[in-house]
Amino acid sequence: MILAWALDFALLAFSLAVLLCMLRLLRGPEIVDRVLALDTLYVNATALAVLLGLRLGTVLLFEAALIIAMLGFVGTVALGRYLARGDVIE
Repeated sequence: MILAWALDFALLAFSLAVLLCMLRLLRGPEIVDRVLALDTLYVNATALAVLLGLRLGTVLLFEAALIIAMLGFVGTVALGRYLARGDVIE
C-alpha cells in the first residue's frame, strides 16, 4: 500500500519535472540552457520509465530506460561537441 502511494507520488513529481524541462527547452534564453534542459529531460525520462516499470511490474520498461539513457548520453555529447567545435565528427 505505501509502496504504491510512494510510486504514484514519484511518478507525479517526475512528470512535473519533465514538464518544467520542456518549458525550459522551449523558452530557454540561451542555447546552453536548452542543452541542459535536454540533458535533464533524458534523465527524467529514464527515471519515469524505471518508476513506471516498477509500478506496472514489467521488465520491458527497464530495457527502454536503458536505451533512453544511452541515447541521451550520446545525444548530449554530440550536441556539446557540435556547439563547441561546429562539427560532430573530426
